[in-house]
Amino acid sequence: MKLRAMLVISLLLSALPVSAAEVDRNAATQHLNALRADSQLAGVLYSMKLEKAARRHAEDMVRRGVFSHSGSDGSGIGDRLTRSGYGWCTAAENIASGQPTLAAVMRAWTLSRGHRKNMLNRSVSEFALVRASGDIWVMVLARPGC
Repeated sequence: MKLRAMLVISLLLSALPVSAAEVDRNAATQHLNALRADSQLAGVLYSMKLEKAARRHAEDMVRRGVFSHSGSDGSGIGDRLTRSGYGWCTAAENIASGQPTLAAVMRAWTLSRGHRKNMLNRSVSEFALVRASGDIWVMVLARPGC
């Protein structure tokens, strides 16, 4: 009986929406490109294809109750981009948890050496940013082709 109850609860939880409010794409682009401009780097464009991959990873983390760059199937950012049909040659991913606003997550990433390095990567030309429930954030930065 306990197993059945746990199965029912798991099914109900997996059916719940895991997306939070939409991220203001224009504001996210302005934040990131201002940081890049301060370092004399070209701006990046927002990509709906990258958003799809970022959203899937954010929702996967929420469903599993984990915080990781690895997907539930062991995938990394490159695997997830390839699987989503994005032909990439450079890719990076920032994740964050708990920041209640776009400004807060961008500030946290800017103050973190590794995250800042990803955002200032000279090789990337596109990005996307999503926020899932529980303030789980995923930013994907990449360059298509090569």
